Amino acid sequence: MASTSTPLTLPVLPLDGEVVLPGMVVPLDLSDSEVRAAVEAAQAAARTTPGKPRVLLVPRIDGTYANTGVLGTVEQVGRLADGDPGALIRGRSRVRIGAGTTGPGAALWVEGTRVDETVPEPLPGHLAELVKEYKALATAWLRKRGAWQVVDRVQAIDDVSALADNSGYSPFLTTDQKVELLETTDPVARLRLATQQLRDHLAEQDVAESIAKDVQEGVDKQQREFLLRRQLEAVRKELRELNGEAGKDSAEESDDYRARVEAADLPEKVREAALKEVDKLERSSDQSPEGSWIRTWLDTVLEMPWNERTEDAYDIRGAQAVLDAEHSGLEDVKERITEYLAVRKRRDDRGLGVVGGRRGGAVLALVGPPGVGKTSLGESVAQAMGRKFVRVALGGVRDEAEIRGHRRTYVGALPGRVVRAIKEAGSMNPVVLLDEIDKVGSDFRGDPAAALLEVLDPAQNHTFRDHYLEVELDLSDVVFLATANVLEAIPEALADRMEIVRLDGYTEDEKVVIARDHLLPRQLERAGLDKDEVTIDEGALRKLAGEYTREAGVRTLERSVARLLRKVAAQHELGERKLPFTVRDEDLRDLIGRPHHVPESAQDPAERRTSVPGVATGLAVTGAGGDVLFVEASLADPETGAAGLTLTGQLGDVMKESAQIALSFLRSHGAELELPVADLKDRGVHIHFPAGAVPKDGPSAGITMTTALASLLSGRLVRTDVAMTGEVSLTGRVLPIGGVKQKLLAAHRAGVTTVIIPKRNEPDLDDVPAEVLDKLDVHAVTDVRQVLELALAPATAGVTPEVPVAA
Repeated sequence: MASTSTPLTLPVLPLDGEVVLPGMVVPLDLSDSEVRAAVEAAQAAARTTPGKPRVLLVPRIDGTYANTGVLGTVEQVGRLADGDPGALIRGRSRVRIGAGTTGPGAALWVEGTRVDETVPEPLPGHLAELVKEYKALATAWLRKRGAWQVVDRVQAIDDVSALADNSGYSPFLTTDQKVELLETTDPVARLRLATQQLRDHLAEQDVAESIAKDVQEGVDKQQREFLLRRQLEAVRKELRELNGEAGKDSAEESDDYRARVEAADLPEKVREAALKEVDKLERSSDQSPEGSWIRTWLDTVLEMPWNERTEDAYDIRGAQAVLDAEHSGLEDVKERITEYLAVRKRRDDRGLGVVGGRRGGAVLALVGPPGVGKTSLGESVAQAMGRKFVRVALGGVRDEAEIRGHRRTYVGALPGRVVRAIKEAGSMNPVVLLDEIDKVGSDFRGDPAAALLEVLDPAQNHTFRDHYLEVELDLSDVVFLATANVLEAIPEALADRMEIVRLDGYTEDEKVVIARDHLLPRQLERAGLDKDEVTIDEGALRKLAGEYTREAGVRTLERSVARLLRKVAAQHELGERKLPFTVRDEDLRDLIGRPHHVPESAQDPAERRTSVPGVATGLAVTGAGGDVLFVEASLADPETGAAGLTLTGQLGDVMKESAQIALSFLRSHGAELELPVADLKDRGVHIHFPAGAVPKDGPSAGITMTTALASLLSGRLVRTDVAMTGEVSLTGRVLPIGGVKQKLLAAHRAGVTTVIIPKRNEPDLDDVPAEVLDKLDVHAVTDVRQVLELALAPATAGVTPEVPVAA
């Protein structure tokens, strides 16, 4: 630790904004009155004492003196380099300032005590490491400044105090930092402080040099790029002059967006918007990210087919022939397309192509079960009309921006799927297929179905605005075909904007024709077989459609045909079968196994579901088309005391209410129907719908449940060949229901021959194919009593369940 010694009396030489540490030699200007007074007082005192004149160098910061000064000796008095009088003073040691006193001359005299700064020898290990670190840092800093002659001088200093005070020469230290060094009397602490200050400065210097290097590299790159571009322009100019070419080359034209916009055939408003963006692009720098956004937007706008349109093929008979050749059945859709083309032709003949800014587009929704050809129909429509075809898959789309596009401010922004479809088609009047529109979802990013409202509205889509383009796009000439499996899944506002065309499924005859004309040739090619090598006769195709598959569409039928052909091809390669080979219905069991769907009427009478009282056959509509639904009813043992109604089969509220209505009707009209209604009061009634894992709802099973309960109470069997559908009221009226066509097709597929429907649904029979109606005995009824009369077998036939039921 530092210790004190003999007191001193010295004249004060104030230093304004400067600090002198021991060991430093500084020149001072004697033209300053305070400096001159201190030097003259020291010279006067030196005449009476031996040695050089001594002064006390004290920093004065904002008029305040420091607590510690430096004893300095006046080495020489003369003139400075600029000719002014000056003195050369060397700092000797620290002095702690005490009280003021008097002395000769005009200077301020104070008493002080010299600070002893000795450090014991030899140096401890940690202190030696500190000395070594400071010298290394000082050497690195001096070498960066090129002060090589000072490096050896610093390395030769061994005294800890002198080494720390040597940092007083550092120009990067502030006055406050130098004062802190001066007032730190402990040599070890002072060396640590000096080392930290030097370390911090070197770190700041490294950062500054790194930034300066990066800036310089960027400037050099820009200068180099500018120079190379100018050289490239000069080379291109020389090549054009050499080849005698005029104007700009293709590379320059691709960069010159203004020329491209002016040369493009754009609508007036689109041209104005594009030129505004070109102005922004010209004002922005090459490094600006906005320039990249603008170029991408301009490329998109210039690639859009603003004035490109395909001419519609107004050969109505030819279009109808194309549709008939590619699709069997689907008469409703074919008629609608034919009507559309006929109206377009007449409008074009009378010069009514554009009315009120709108063209004659169409928005159709093809609703039907899977596999009936909704998606493939879109391509056939485009071919029949002579238009481009684009498919837009909407299944699982949840982001509204997928329809209307992203804002340009987002990174990676893109136009919506509708705009991209128009761009992909290359014309403004393509056929756009919006596939699976009922599978569109919604979440926190928006509702895509709501964004489709403007796209599919014929009164609005001639001014459609995409969020990315932000210019008006005319969609009024586009033919939109939307496909869906379930109409109820489409929002009501969206369904109201579309013309609904139902595709309810194929008859067995239509399936045979489709399999023969379309599915078989396609699968022969995929199986590597020639049409002369394997043939499937009509009987085999009919059995495949009737007993191996039961669906509204033909996807499973096509898979069955493919499996059949693969089996034949494999047997041929194994040497088990020779080609050519004709597949007949009796060969199906050996090739692809047993049938999966045997009609109820083809089963043994004792094995049929309706072979016991209390089971009736109903008709229902599902997402996969029409289907046959069985209703089972039973009465509980009166000794159990479990009265009331029990319903099972995962039923909805509407179906539960239908069961209550059926039970109430039988209770109130049991005597009239000659039914033992007392059993309904004392015994529990259980109604079950098989396939309990499938949710069921709707009122159309009302008469089926009534028939099942009546069969249970009377002991009369329900005819096997009878299926029914209709809502029942408390008074026994049979009310209309929906999906008649799909239900009759399902009854036909299931082998049912007699169908009971409500009287008010008779007009719906016009939609049912004639070949189906010819094979069905359809009864339109108004009252449940008529249903029971038709559906229940005679009383004598219900005595024993094993007795065959008359068809």
